[in-house]
Amino acid sequence: MSKLDPADYPDALNALTQLSIVAANAIRGTLGVNVRTKADGSPVTSADEAAEAVIADGLARLGVSLPIVSEESVEGAILPAKSDRYYLVDPLDGTKEFIAGRNEYTVNIALLSEGFPVLGVITAPALGLIWRGIVGRGAERLEFAEETALPPQPIHTRSAPAGEFIVMVSRSHLDAPTEAYLQRLPHTRRIGCGSSLKFCRLAEGTADHYPRLGPTMDWDIAAGHAILVAAGGIVTGLDGSPLKYGTPGLRIPSFLAWGNPAGAEKLGTVAKKTTR
Repeated sequence: MSKLDPADYPDALNALTQLSIVAANAIRGTLGVNVRTKADGSPVTSADEAAEAVIADGLARLGVSLPIVSEESVEGAILPAKSDRYYLVDPLDGTKEFIAGRNEYTVNIALLSEGFPVLGVITAPALGLIWRGIVGRGAERLEFAEETALPPQPIHTRSAPAGEFIVMVSRSHLDAPTEAYLQRLPHTRRIGCGSSLKFCRLAEGTADHYPRLGPTMDWDIAAGHAILVAAGGIVTGLDGSPLKYGTPGLRIPSFLAWGNPAGAEKLGTVAKKTTR
């Protein structure tokens, strides 16, 4: 794994899966969650920091000399040197859900190559589930307990439904532009959900669409982006263009995630009318 060429991705996926389980156990084992507010106004807990430390140490032990961009290290103004390949990590995505005692929080680890997520692992500690995928090689879901994962099961997005579309929406970050967009979509049913689990539901074929017309950060969506594309879906900007990762602000202004490209075509005209 020293060079981490595409031929190494399956080994890397297994290693990152095991590392995400260790991070999940660190989150579950955190006693007395302490909460503070970061400079951007978002909360961070001792569980975020515990998972961050586990992942940073684990990636170093893998012997892969790739830069790591992680939410908590970036918040502390620690930015790695630019590289064509790097890890993008959110050690605890859905901190608000975690603080509220809900089970919709995840550990997100992605590998980016030339500005595009090519590999992703999303682990849900409270659900005992892992979603993972390599673009061009498929996606899987696994159950895990303690430090052991069960054999993976292949997953794939579902065909565009003839009737009702199921749309995933943010439980904590549903903004006005996204709400206006949703009001224009015909024959849809909303499901509120926290963290990157929304991408996972599309990837496993239990939902169809996830729009976000407000800004989000690279680490919030990179792992989900990779898994969804590996499962047969697509993620684009509002105009259908590819998302740009690694910008100076590490910010994605908006995106549309689709479980099936046919669904994007079916409802795409609505998106264009709403976002002009």
